[in-house]
Amino acid sequence: MQNNIAEFRKAAGLSQQELADAINVSRKTISTVETARFTPSVIIALKIAQHFDTSVESLFLLDETD
Repeated sequence: MQNNIAEFRKAAGLSQQELADAINVSRKTISTVETARFTPSVIIALKIAQHFDTSVESLFLLDETD
């Protein structure tokens, strides 16, 4: 799975820590999700999408192999 979280975050002028604070997770969680080392829970994915006022589908993309 790929994601566009870093692009949305940077466009909003937010650091990883600021996004983490906004959705009540750790900075490490944001980092590992952005680099696709961790697949977030539905709750975290929904919180990120809600924060950016976008759909989950705009943030996350399934790979052809997924």
